[in-house]
Amino acid sequence: MDFLPLLRELVRTYQAFDSYSSQHIRTLGLTTSQFDVIATLGNTPGMSCREIGEKTLMVKGTLTGVLERLEKKKLITRRENPEDKRSVLVQLTPAGEALFERTFQAHLDFLAPAFKALGQEKGDALQAQLAELRRILEKMP
Repeated sequence: MDFLPLLRELVRTYQAFDSYSSQHIRTLGLTTSQFDVIATLGNTPGMSCREIGEKTLMVKGTLTGVLERLEKKKLITRRENPEDKRSVLVQLTPAGEALFERTFQAHLDFLAPAFKALGQEKGDALQAQLAELRRILEKMP
C-alpha cells in the first residue's frame, strides 16, 4: 500500500484543525498550549506535571514554560503534591477556574459546526478508523 497520500492527508487535516482551532483560542487571550493546560485542569482537583504532559502531549520543556506563563497570569498554582512529595501539584486558581468556565464550552461551540458538517455516521466511522490506526501504531515495535 502506498501510504504517503494517506499520511499527507492526515497531517494536512491536523494542520487545518490546528489553524481553525487556534484562531478562536487566540481571541480568548490564550495560546493553544495555555488553553490545553487550562482545559486539562478544569473540573479537576489538580494534576502532577507528568499527568498534564501525558494528557496534553507536551514535552517537559514546553510544559514548564507554559506553566510559568500561566502562573505569572495567576491562573494556576504549583505546590508540593501531598500524595507524592517528589512531584508538584498544579491547580487552577479561582481566576483560572473562571477562565475555564468562560472558554471551554465556548471553544467547543466554536468547533461544533465543523464536526456537525461531517455528520454523525461519517464522524463515527472516521473516529473508529483513526482509533484502529492508533492501535496498530501502538503495537508496532
